[in-house]
Amino acid sequence: MPETDDVVDPRTPPAAVRPTRRRVLVTGAGAAVLLGLAGRARAAAAPAPVPLPVRAPATAPAPADLAPYASYWFPDSVPSGTPGPGIVWRSLSRWTPEGDPDLAHNTSTVPLAERFTPVPANREARAGQARIASLVSFGPTAGNPSQGSPTADHYALTHWAYIDELVFWGGSAGEGIVLAPNAPVVDAAHRNGVRVLGNVFLPPVAYGGDLRWTRDLVRRDSLGRFPIADKLVRVARTYGFDGWFVNAETDGGDSALATRMREFLRALRAAGEPHGLRITWYDAMNSTGRVGWQGALNALNQEFFEDRAGAVSDTMFVDFRWTPDSLGASGALAERLGRSRHDLWAAVDTESRGWDSVVDWDAIVPRGRDHVVSYGFYRPEWTRNHLADRSPGAFHRADDRFWTGESLDPARPAPGARWRAPAAVVADRSTVTGLPFACSFNTGHGLRWYEDGKAVSDTPWNHLGLQDRLPGRRWAVDTTGARPSVTLDFANAWRGGSSLLVEGALTAPVVIGLHSTRLPLTRGAVLELVHTTGPEPAATEITVEVGAAVREPSGPGEPVPYTWLPARTRDSGRGWRTTQAGLASLAGGTAYGLAVRITALGKKPVAWRIGAVSVRDETRTRRPAPPTAPVVDASARHDGRAWVRLSWRAAAAGPGGRPRHHEVWRVLPDGTRRFLGGTCGTALYLPAVPRAGRERAAVFEVRAVDELYAVSEAARTALVW
Repeated sequence: MPETDDVVDPRTPPAAVRPTRRRVLVTGAGAAVLLGLAGRARAAAAPAPVPLPVRAPATAPAPADLAPYASYWFPDSVPSGTPGPGIVWRSLSRWTPEGDPDLAHNTSTVPLAERFTPVPANREARAGQARIASLVSFGPTAGNPSQGSPTADHYALTHWAYIDELVFWGGSAGEGIVLAPNAPVVDAAHRNGVRVLGNVFLPPVAYGGDLRWTRDLVRRDSLGRFPIADKLVRVARTYGFDGWFVNAETDGGDSALATRMREFLRALRAAGEPHGLRITWYDAMNSTGRVGWQGALNALNQEFFEDRAGAVSDTMFVDFRWTPDSLGASGALAERLGRSRHDLWAAVDTESRGWDSVVDWDAIVPRGRDHVVSYGFYRPEWTRNHLADRSPGAFHRADDRFWTGESLDPARPAPGARWRAPAAVVADRSTVTGLPFACSFNTGHGLRWYEDGKAVSDTPWNHLGLQDRLPGRRWAVDTTGARPSVTLDFANAWRGGSSLLVEGALTAPVVIGLHSTRLPLTRGAVLELVHTTGPEPAATEITVEVGAAVREPSGPGEPVPYTWLPARTRDSGRGWRTTQAGLASLAGGTAYGLAVRITALGKKPVAWRIGAVSVRDETRTRRPAPPTAPVVDASARHDGRAWVRLSWRAAAAGPGGRPRHHEVWRVLPDGTRRFLGGTCGTALYLPAVPRAGRERAAVFEVRAVDELYAVSEAARTALVW
């Protein structure tokens, strides 16, 4: 990995991030306390709504000890000495799901969606060639919250359409070197068809690396098996992510250790392949057992990618030392080995300079000819980290520029731009293939939470698992007049934390492309749009039309042929309104894309929002089945506040499938409800819940939410103060 003076290396142990963390979990008794003996508690819980099952833990751990975090380990032996504040040293060899107190909070529940590739938005964006991996540090190794946190300042990645593989980057000699992704990241990625890999990082000696950890990783047992390989597969399957990124940068080995590493990788891949797990190898250790970054696939490292017996790893991340010649030779060697040249990720370092990074793009994705290899971004969360203003809106403006380019329109990339943004060269993908489908333009973080256009919580938040499937093309806008600004906005929303805002003087009709789709059109199918212009009285009246494309464009970069539906309506700034268009006239076909067209009826600039778009094939009459057996698994109280772990059982999948997610609300003594959080799983940690006056108990409601955002009846539980 890059080592420059102006880069903060993620392998450096972090400063203390909180009071001492979960040391009690080292013992089985502590684990039992935090689990709250949930299985027995659930068995005793009465179904909601009455009577309320009231639970109090046997002991009251400190508030910081209740917070669940992403899991990290050493393969077997741990460092000598004492861990730093907030760090717990754990051995993966002794991990079991049954003894994992944070398991319910770290388990992804969203399956990996199938994706398709629409006709590319511009002539240079290629399908079936270069792909993109992204190595992202969402937080420190120790202290990375399992389920979001009460701040909007978060790397809320939304440009999944261009990513094939996300590596949950982290690990350090002072904390742990095997890092499992947290559930919100995996849930958001899976909803968009993106695989997520955990990280196995064997640090350089200069960063505290110890060769015994490499030997621990590849140790055989008495039967010749690799026990840590089996553990890695079990962790990935249990937590619900898609494989491992293996980065062996601890120097000092020999050829025997290299052989053992190759055998370990083969065992890891063989054990994981039946379950869809993947392995990416980082170009560091070579066949001599020493670390010698090649910046290429060559004779020194090819045995970790492909040997005489077949594939050893699924992809290889080629170190930053690559050159145009070495990448060309690497691609050719991959093909001679019977592999795709696009199984090689050429490293692109964006941690320090983002879109100002100097990259020889022609060595990877040349214009006008086939791509040489794929590429991988190292630390693209620069789009957040470099900002002085880290508000959600500022972050998404920067992130859109990083992924789309200076033009902010994937259909019209800026000619000759030095930063060759992904949208300019790589075809986007989508997972919008079935009904019902809905999007409320929720990015997975916000300044408050909205429901039906009203703020129901003023607490900033982040939780990527609650993110919608957003349009992949940011933003495809077609007009003969002035192009308006199109952005994700956080000042108002219909549901979640954000909406789509269109601003500017509309001198001609404006078409805004939304989702690329493969939606079957039935006679009962309905397209619905929630939108508003405002605020009054400055609003300019506009007409709004909705469109669906019943065929694809004739070629890359050609216009999407939308059919405009008979649902024209006026939006005059009188709050949120819903426009519906029946799709019966298109029945029997397929919708290949969704769009809106707006026309200003006056000369004033407009500020128009889309709060939600949906397509369904029946009237919205069913509500999802409610969850059952909600229970307080553990709690701690201090100074009129409570830190709480809740869990419940999801209802069996009904006609509409499994719930999209669950939401937890607080019921105040006056009967009003306040949104506390949500998750795709069946457990949620609630920090610092304040007591309301002299109430006897804090009452919590848990509801299931379906794909059209219909909510179930509530299941209730309570915590006695």
